[in-house]
Amino acid sequence: MSAHGSMPRSAWVFPALAVLFYGAVTGLGITFVPSVTGILFAVVLLVILFGTVFAAVHHAEVIAERIGEPYGTLLLTLAVTIIEVSLIATIMLGDKAVPELARDTVFAVVMIVCNGLVGTCILAGGLRYREQEFQPAGVNIYLSVLIVFATITLVMPNYTLTTPGPLYSQLQLGFVSVVTIMLYAVFLYTQTVLHHDYFIVGHSADGGEGPASNRLLTLSVALLLISLLAVVLLAKKFSLVIDAGIAVVGAPEALAGVLLALLVLLPESVAALAAARQNDLQKSINLALGSSLATIGLTIPAVAVAAYVMDKPLELGLSSQKMILLGLTFLLSMLTFGTGRTNILFGMIHIVVFAVYIFMVFVP
Repeated sequence: MSAHGSMPRSAWVFPALAVLFYGAVTGLGITFVPSVTGILFAVVLLVILFGTVFAAVHHAEVIAERIGEPYGTLLLTLAVTIIEVSLIATIMLGDKAVPELARDTVFAVVMIVCNGLVGTCILAGGLRYREQEFQPAGVNIYLSVLIVFATITLVMPNYTLTTPGPLYSQLQLGFVSVVTIMLYAVFLYTQTVLHHDYFIVGHSADGGEGPASNRLLTLSVALLLISLLAVVLLAKKFSLVIDAGIAVVGAPEALAGVLLALLVLLPESVAALAAARQNDLQKSINLALGSSLATIGLTIPAVAVAAYVMDKPLELGLSSQKMILLGLTFLLSMLTFGTGRTNILFGMIHIVVFAVYIFMVFVP
């Protein structure tokens, strides 16, 4: 990141472009159609959307360094989750019914984070430092809450009797949403107040470059809000591009969830990988597992409310194949994070499981 005395130009240019772009295409009635002009529209939209997501995360990081760990990582995670909820809800509740999108995206986030991102961070850190250390107590808290969240939202719907298929009844969905939010709130209290020290290893407590000035901090708060709003507004336009792209290529529907997850997780992934390369694996784990928890703990209840209000179905239960991958991921994670030390082999194992997941999306 840049020095705190100044702000990179992209941090304010992209949010401004996003607002202008949305205003222009909405005012002129421009929409995406598969054509040469449509492809140009899609490219411009994707560049602005990616840039705005990165800008949002940059401003969250500036604020995060001012407020310190683990609050900073928490803020970063919440900002990313707001982006994700807006993208999922906008696409899922659009003209074309996509009842399984929330499930596919949440599952994709868990697989990308717990296998792809964690594996890459451990491998990169292991190649550079042979072994890296972290706090097992903190990671165990993440994993235990994540296993409960994933089981009650992605597995249990397949085994309920009130409604057929991978669906919860409205009462069941409401109950699961409430207990999910309650558990996430207790987790946050544990992370930030009761056992703050579980999530910090030595040097990760300090910000490194010193806190931002009050002026820069105020500007970052304002631009963070503008960036998040801009991403929410552009989500609908992005959904048209995804739908058309998947139809043209003939790719499976589940790919939409993977693409959404990759878009949302990309900035956080860059930050997590940078932390691992700076021998701060604890921060990498906080970012990675924290984003998984926030995704299920906040996205599912938010989408559930939206689905209820719009009277849309919400498919949550995973297929047997995906449940096996989910179980394998959690078992492997418990072994990887059991000792407080990692090496390149653990990283490679997670990357292999991630490769299997991506392959099975295309060849189920």
